[in-house]
Amino acid sequence: MTKPRLWITRRLSDATLVRADRDYDCEINHDDRVYSSDEIISRSKEFDAILPCHSEIFNADVAARLDPRIKIIANHSVGTDRCDLPALAAKGITVTNTPDVLSDATAELAFLLMLGAARRAVEGDALVRQGRWDFWSPAFMVGKQVSGARIGIVGMGRVGQVMAKRASGFGMQVHYYNRRRLPVELEAGAQYHDSLDSLLPIADFLSLHCPATPDTTVFMTAERFAQLPDGAVFVNSARGALVDEAALLSAISSGKLLAAGLDCFVTEPGGNPAFATHDNIFMLPHIGSATRETRDAMGFRALDNLDAFFAGQEPRDKL
Repeated sequence: MTKPRLWITRRLSDATLVRADRDYDCEINHDDRVYSSDEIISRSKEFDAILPCHSEIFNADVAARLDPRIKIIANHSVGTDRCDLPALAAKGITVTNTPDVLSDATAELAFLLMLGAARRAVEGDALVRQGRWDFWSPAFMVGKQVSGARIGIVGMGRVGQVMAKRASGFGMQVHYYNRRRLPVELEAGAQYHDSLDSLLPIADFLSLHCPATPDTTVFMTAERFAQLPDGAVFVNSARGALVDEAALLSAISSGKLLAAGLDCFVTEPGGNPAFATHDNIFMLPHIGSATRETRDAMGFRALDNLDAFFAGQEPRDKL
């Protein structure tokens, strides 16, 4: 029996590639370069399936021009904001993602961002690393305490719920805004807010965990930052598109925000060079799910979806 022809567009975990190569006629991007949209369209006639990451874009134009041979796009990610789902569905292409398996790792990193921003990690690391630590006093490197503070979580999906549990472990008072209220058993004591106008003014720490959609794109505006308490800490481990970066910079420069922790940016890769001039912005290069365990789990989940599809079954994570 002929194996389906699969294109893996980025360098995935070793365990994922071994399994994929065993079960499919694979072409693997071992060089890990990013393919342009024109290259994706041109090469689509060679494959039955594509296993991409969030670096590949499947907008309406790309979807319309994909070769009819492509039957499924099995994303190696949770977010599908780079896939035009209606356009791909109109083309008869099944789309899947990899939910659940990266929630712990992403929430873990969000907590790192929150702690690092609150406790002046960038500034402190530079002092020690550059040999400039030559002073101490009770007033030296004083930051913001996380324990006992109020955290506002925007988006109480899988990652948001894990973040809430971690925050509760630090004795934080958890408040959240979501499109709909969670069942009481999933709230685990968190307080629901039916509007951002209610949540923002009480959020000593604000952490974003929502997808980028037409409703959420650039929802963190200057007006929204102004609603936060003075000296709040802002954390974004979700999507850069959620934030007006100029407004964030203004809130940092004015002292409205004490600090920010960011793992995602409007421009990726690269980030925003203007952020680098501020020691109170703790930044990481979009590595929320970058643990060995999670990368294996994401790759296997994508392959599970492909296996089901080519076995004539409904993929578990069909969108």
